[in-house]
This record gives sequence, C-alpha cells and structure tokens, in this order.
Amino acid sequence: MRDNNAKRVTEPADDMGFNTPEPTPSFWHNVWQVAKTIQARLRFIVILAAVGGAIMYWETLNAHYEKWTRPLVSEESAASADTEYWCPMHPTIVRDHPDKCPICGMPLSKRKKGEASASEEALPPGVVSRVQLTPYRVALAGVQTAPIEYQPLTKEINTVGFVEFDERKLARITARATGKSRIDKLYVNVTGQMVREGDPLALLYSPELVTTVQNLLDARRAGNQDLQRGTRDRLRLWGIDDTQIEEVLQTGKPITHLTIRSPISGHVIKKYQLEGEYVEEGARLFDVADLSTVWIEAQIYEDELAFLREGLPVAATSKAFPNREFAGKLTFIHPHLDASSRTLTVRFDMANPHHELRPGMYVTVTLQVPATQLNLLPPDASEGRKRSYEHGLVLAVPERAVIDTGSRKVVYRETEPDVFEGVEVQLGQRCGVFYPIIRGLSAGDRVATAGSFLIDAETRLTGGASSTYFGASAGPQGGERRSAATAARPSMTRDEGDKINAVLAKLDPEDRRLVEAQGYCPILTDNRLGSMGMPVKVMVKGQPVFLCCKGCVNKALAGGQATLDKVAELKTKMKKSESLR
Repeated sequence: MRDNNAKRVTEPADDMGFNTPEPTPSFWHNVWQVAKTIQARLRFIVILAAVGGAIMYWETLNAHYEKWTRPLVSEESAASADTEYWCPMHPTIVRDHPDKCPICGMPLSKRKKGEASASEEALPPGVVSRVQLTPYRVALAGVQTAPIEYQPLTKEINTVGFVEFDERKLARITARATGKSRIDKLYVNVTGQMVREGDPLALLYSPELVTTVQNLLDARRAGNQDLQRGTRDRLRLWGIDDTQIEEVLQTGKPITHLTIRSPISGHVIKKYQLEGEYVEEGARLFDVADLSTVWIEAQIYEDELAFLREGLPVAATSKAFPNREFAGKLTFIHPHLDASSRTLTVRFDMANPHHELRPGMYVTVTLQVPATQLNLLPPDASEGRKRSYEHGLVLAVPERAVIDTGSRKVVYRETEPDVFEGVEVQLGQRCGVFYPIIRGLSAGDRVATAGSFLIDAETRLTGGASSTYFGASAGPQGGERRSAATAARPSMTRDEGDKINAVLAKLDPEDRRLVEAQGYCPILTDNRLGSMGMPVKVMVKGQPVFLCCKGCVNKALAGGQATLDKVAELKTKMKKSESLR
C-alpha cells in the first residue's frame, strides 16, 4: 500500500534529463563559513570599540592634534626662559607667549619673570579682589547698585522693662515720741488710700508728750529760756510744729495726744498698726508713695552700651494703654553687668501725672539714639564730612551690600560698568538697614546692593581659573541702576558709549575735556580712551597725554615728539568727526 504522507525528494536533472544527486558540503567548507561569520561580527565589534574609545578620549586626542598642528612661533615673538607676557589691566593674566587678555582683549605686555613694579600693586590699597561680569550675568543675577550717601542714621533700641516706685518719693512714717505710745485713732485705716501732704494719719497718746509739754509751761513761768529752747526742739523732733507749740503756750494747757501727719502726697502702700496698739519709739506706722513719677528698669545687651548716654529721651508703651505713649529720659546706668544674661540694667524716669503707670506693670521701652553721638569720624576725615557730621548726617552703606566673612567686612564697589572691586571697610554698629561707614568708601561710590554674593563667589575662583575664565580676577589680601526683573539674554552686550561715559564721569572737568578732545590712545590707536578703564595721564615734554592703560606708558615716554604728533593728529580727527555730526 502506498504511503501518501511520504516526502518527495526532487533531484536535479542533468543535461540528459536524468536526476543527479546534490553533492554534500565538506567539513572544511563548513569551517570556512563559520570563520567568515565570526570575522564579520568581530569587525562590527571592533568598529563599536573604536567609536567608544574616540568618544571617551576625545579631549586627549584633540590636545594631541592641537600640539601636532600648532604653528611654530617666530624667533621675534617667542619668549625666552626669563620673560613672560601679562595684562596691565588684569595682573593675574600671565602667559609665556604673546596673546590677548581674555578679559579686556588688550595685547599682553612683555616683562621679565618675577619683575613686579615696586611702585605699583596688583590692586589698589584696601581692595581685596576685582571681578568683571558680562552684561548677561549681571542681568541674570539681578545685580543692583546704589550710591553711597549721607544719611541721618538713628539706632533704635527696643527692650522690655517693669515699673517701679520712685525711691526718692517714698516716705516711711514712724512713732517719734520716746517710750510707749498708744494709738487711739487711725485717720487712714485702709491700704492704698490717697493722702495729701499734711493730712492727719493717726492720733497717739504719749505720757512722755504730757511731761514734756508741762516742762515747757513750767520753764516759761520761771523765765528759763534755755529750758524752753530745749523743750521746743524736743517737741519739733516729735513732729509738733511751731503753731501747735504757740497754741499750747497761749492756752496754758498741756496736750495729751500727738497727731501724726503725712509728709508727702501719695498713696498709703502699707499700714503696719491697728487702733489700740501700743508702739515703741521708731515703730513703723505707714508707708506712703508719690506716684506722680515712676521708675522703669530695663535690661540692655552689652553690644548696645555704646549708644547709652544719661539724659537720652525714651518712649514707653504698655498693654494696658496700647494707644498711649509715655515720655521719659534715661537717668541711671548700673555700673555692673549681669554675667548670666550679658545685660546691663538701666533706669528711666517717667512722668505719671494721672497715676496710669502702676508699679509692677511691664512696658516696652524704645530709645532713638542718633548715630552722630558715637565717634564715627576718622582722624583724616574731610571738612565736608565733618560738617555733615555736625548736622547729624553720617556716611552710610546699605546692610544688604555688606558681606561679613567673620574676620572682615567687604563691600563690592562698581568702578566701571560691570566691573566690581571688593573693598574692605570699617563700619560702625548697624542702625536700622544701614551701617555707618568709618573707612573704606567715599560719598558718591556705587556699591552692589543686590547680587553681591554672586560677585563674591566669582572672586573666589582659583588663580588658574581666573586666567581663563571671563569674569574672575582674584587679587592679594589687602539710587538703583537696574531692576532684578531685567530679561536676561546670552547675547546681551554692554554699550561701549555708556561704559566710556561712566568712566569719564569720574575725571576732573579739565581732564575730561582733554580726554574727549583726544579721543583715542596714541599707542594703541584702536582703543578709545575709557574703554579699558580710567585713562592714564602722563606728561610728555611738559604736555599732558592720556593713554588707554599703564602698559602704554613706557612706549609713550620713549616716543617723545612722535607721541605728541600722534596726539595732535587724533585731536584733529576728533574735531572733524564732531563737525560732521
């Protein structure tokens, strides 16, 4: 029986039409096919490895390429082993070959290695760092500047005190008669009762009083003046006035009771005895306090002691009368400091005509102390600064412009547009949102009031980074201009005309007129005066010549008449350009 599921094998036919069986591949043929497959895959893996290695070591390969393709330096421009190139405007920029400064673009000047001008410093005295920011960074960080001006600074000291009795207006009333006396009547029998000066407080029966008055009458009958005088003095010491004594002498009847009267007007704050009690000489009867004035004692921290002076006006408020302000003055400063709280107790006198301030109340005390009462003027202060100080005006810097490093205080001053110098300043104690300036800044200087921490961070770059990074130039130790909301664009640039005008504004009027007439540097004729900072003034054959930077000084002096001719040519060109406008 035929199997229909059997596979049919079709053999190729030869030329004669007969089927010829297909030859079987040999062993070596199979090995060769496997080898070709492995070779193709290995080639792909090698290509991938080469690409990955090129990516990983791209910087190294690029450095080798630049080394191999770097053009040779000519003998004229090549620096010898003992020479270097540096930027006079940014002394930290140093190269071993001719180049341009990465910050200002000025061609580097040549000098011997280790040669530093003895007459010049990398940074002016008092300047600890310098940084130049791009306009994009200034706008991005919201850097703002403000001028240094004279301000009527006042130090406000707030503290909490408590009301006390005025000890000078306290009276303690005692029994003065010798021996035992009996209290027959108390006219004031309630603590806190108001009494006036001369009001009767108590009535005392004293046997010694009867005997003394009788002695006075006997002495008068006998005409004994010495005994009368002694007896009168004794009665006065007991509190009996001359009117009562004369009344006794006129009537001729001795008195048996002594009336105790109040020596001051005030409140009875303490009653010691009851009616019918017997008291000895010197026994306490009443305490009376006059509350027309009170004391306020408060604690002041030791760092505010320099502002305290006796007689300073103060204002006090209490929770009981939040809309009332009580006026007084500082009358006493305790001589000892509390070591545990580091505070000093001070005392204020407060007028209290309506007895609204009561002893024991807590009050908030405010002192307004003018900063001019402190010694904030340096010995070398100008006359204008002294006159302003006499009128209560102090040179001040905003608090947010000050960076306190712990060991010193630094303020970043804008010397040119987008160029800031870190200036170490000496300041007084903070008054509100300002610090009084003692040394370091002058009136009219512009300082960074916002974004100063960004500027400080830029100046902390290392020396190596400073030489290649636009903006950093670290040195040795030594109203608002724009809104923070300015849209920042990477393509932002500073208008050169604005920068030059800002630099020339710091010159004297006569020097500025000469600079504007000259226009450009006679050595680097493409550099406008003021584009690289403050123009440098030199005298060439007795005539003033302005240069773009200090690096051109030697060439200008060596040129002599040629420099003067170039200056005359520049002035002529400037006149022509002005006439064409």
